[in-house]
Amino acid sequence: MRKFNTSFPGYNKGEVNSFVSSVTTEYESMLDNLKSRDTEITKLQQELAHYKNIESTLNRAILLAEESSQNIKKTAFDESRTIIEEAKRNASRIINNALIKAENADREAEILKKQVAQYKRKYRSLLEDALDEVDRLEIDN
Repeated sequence: MRKFNTSFPGYNKGEVNSFVSSVTTEYESMLDNLKSRDTEITKLQQELAHYKNIESTLNRAILLAEESSQNIKKTAFDESRTIIEEAKRNASRIINNALIKAENADREAEILKKQVAQYKRKYRSLLEDALDEVDRLEIDN
């Protein structure tokens, strides 16, 4: 606390005025400092709100990316399952067609064998008839 010199009729006006002036200057300086800090606090609060908004947006983007990734994986898995099932059906169809063709080829081979045997019998019969005719001609001559 500051002490003032006394003079007639009280304290020395110059010292009091000087003290009041210095207190006023210091008060104004402190007031300006507080206003500056309030402005800075407001600015920092706005920046913090902005960064929180960005953080929230990034979190939503990450969640959407994760969901999208899961959906893509599920779709790819479903597609692969569908492709495999279709490939199995096609393989079964190809095998069945091949078996049917093999059976048809076996049937045709049997028919041809029978036709060859029948042709041999007919040809043998014709040859035997021709030989019998030749034998008869020799006997007749």
